[in-house]
Amino acid sequence: MDINYELYKVFYQVASSLSFSEASKKLFISQSAVSQSIKTLERKLGQSLFVRSTKKVQLTPAGKILLKHIEPAMNLIQRGENQLLDAATLGLGQLHIGASDTICRYFLVPYLKEFHKKFPSVPIKVTNATSLSCVELLEHGKVDLIISNSPNPKLNPSYIQKTVLSFRDVFIANPAYFDLKQQEIPFEELKQYPIMTLDQKSTTSEFLHNLFLQHQLELIPEVELSSNDLLIDLAKIGLGIAFIPDYCLTPDSPELYVLKTRERIPARQLVAAINTGLPVAASTEEFLKLLPEV
Repeated sequence: MDINYELYKVFYQVASSLSFSEASKKLFISQSAVSQSIKTLERKLGQSLFVRSTKKVQLTPAGKILLKHIEPAMNLIQRGENQLLDAATLGLGQLHIGASDTICRYFLVPYLKEFHKKFPSVPIKVTNATSLSCVELLEHGKVDLIISNSPNPKLNPSYIQKTVLSFRDVFIANPAYFDLKQQEIPFEELKQYPIMTLDQKSTTSEFLHNLFLQHQLELIPEVELSSNDLLIDLAKIGLGIAFIPDYCLTPDSPELYVLKTRERIPARQLVAAINTGLPVAASTEEFLKLLPEV
């Protein structure tokens, strides 16, 4: 089809904001011009892309399919423009990383500090998301690099550049509330206590549930949160037994101890991954060099 790129550009802005007025502001054109462009695109494609009402705009099934393909294309064009501008000014360009708040706090900070010290003029942007959501950001070209928990069912193995950390997940508790310090406790008995985990949108929660299923056990957590730091705080006050990565434990938590489980909990890894289908920015290559390899 001979469809002007500008029509897709207008579609992307409307689909991203679900607002004709917001799209007109971003594109610096009138709202009627936006509406006309969408009508032209729909006519050329022979499909309705939006459901319009007085209160809101929604994508049709056809619109959702088109956005799925247009979004990474728009991001790729933007990346190309940025890299050309960076090359012209002899700069490395922005470094954009995706990672969970736990990985950012307990792993990434010293490497970000080192990178900033080495390349002080390079802008650094970090997008916080779960490891599962980070993969989607990477697929759509919204970030240059992600640091993710592994195994991660959504992550293409060919994207992994380095294994940067090996760790184990542990159950932690306050002995003042759960006196199990001298015991080796089986999962069957452990599930009778109030277990606190990350929510089900996380790789950590998926890992733990699968681990229990491997032993023909169903785990029903008492508390599900989006933050390991909150899990640690609640474990300190005796609200339950928390399941966290061992690298989150710090010397300032002497009131907590690690439970010994009869069943072995396998090690997991943190991996650095890039989208190998997209050009790799110089800033990304330099940051990868700073990361350790396990």
